[in-house]
Amino acid sequence: MPFEFATAGRILFGAGSLNNLVDVLPKSAQRCIVVTGGGSVPIEALVQILDHARIQFETFRVDGEPSVSTIEIGLDQARALGPDFLIACGGGSVIDAAKSIAALVTNPGHVMEYLEVIGGGKKINIPPIPVIAIPTTAGTGTEVTRNAVIASPEHHVKVSMRSPLMIPQVAIVDPELTITMPPGVTASTGMDALTQNLEAYVSRRANPMTDVVAREGLRRGAKSIMLAYQTGGNLAAREDMALCSLFGGLALANGGLGAVHGFAGPIGGMFDASHGAICASLLPYVMKFNVEALSQQQEGKEIKARYAEIAKILTGDPMADTKDGVAWLEQLAKQLRIPGLRSLGIHPSDFERIITKAKVSSSMQKNPIRLSDAALRAILEEAF
Repeated sequence: MPFEFATAGRILFGAGSLNNLVDVLPKSAQRCIVVTGGGSVPIEALVQILDHARIQFETFRVDGEPSVSTIEIGLDQARALGPDFLIACGGGSVIDAAKSIAALVTNPGHVMEYLEVIGGGKKINIPPIPVIAIPTTAGTGTEVTRNAVIASPEHHVKVSMRSPLMIPQVAIVDPELTITMPPGVTASTGMDALTQNLEAYVSRRANPMTDVVAREGLRRGAKSIMLAYQTGGNLAAREDMALCSLFGGLALANGGLGAVHGFAGPIGGMFDASHGAICASLLPYVMKFNVEALSQQQEGKEIKARYAEIAKILTGDPMADTKDGVAWLEQLAKQLRIPGLRSLGIHPSDFERIITKAKVSSSMQKNPIRLSDAALRAILEEAF
């Protein structure tokens, strides 16, 4: 089976690994932009390291999920400064913004020219300026992915810029940076990480290497998501969730996702809702209807077996079947206090628009089986 596995040039993992930042700064670099969140992310230690290394820097803050206009503003700042590299310190939105800006600094044209689905899907040909990604949440794994998710309010959708060249040169994954995440953020980001590992394991593009990391990501996430949620200072649980997120990023970047994320892009663009909460609401029912559809096809046996294995990993029960896995995911969402789609402002009258947009999303094309419109509607109805 031919496959490609691309990831960050260097990954530093472990408690306190932020202290190794000075060792991975680009040689002879003088200027950088620190892309970070709207104010809640502590960057004092990062600033001290840059000051000690005599790196001049400016800060660009990303408040919420990056939109086309956010990227344009950051790009103007980057072009004016002429940075040698970017540091992204924050959640997935921050890192996605940095990856997009770094790519557009070196590649001519407007951001819309490079967006999938709603834009030109133009190829990134010139290597971006280097990005050092330092996640402070454990969910997206975007520190090792080849895409950046950008919202287009005009089109009411979230879509990607995508290229292997957009993978950060260095990823520093320090679980200590996630300890201050509040329970709600821990829950939503953790469910995103769990979903990514699960979807990558049954994706049409899964391969032997993504299988290894996705299984381990599932195992660690299932074991520790409630521990991290209930006891934020539990470093062992935080390490497991940081690995779950990292492994999810490795797996999705090289194996793709599925219908949960196929829905999540349009829903996230249409409604002001947490990506992780959307994933948590949909995941049990995508699993349920995927298995039902696979049962009607002879060639679906292998993927059904994978879903059965997923159920055993999630529940810790070697006798569990897919129904047990679905029930476990439903119960987990309740324990994490993640509500269904109804609470996100969605109405059944929105279902047709959601389905129309979801069917053309890149993630939906990698779902293990093509789902009918009736099945897609049934998923939304049960998640509601």
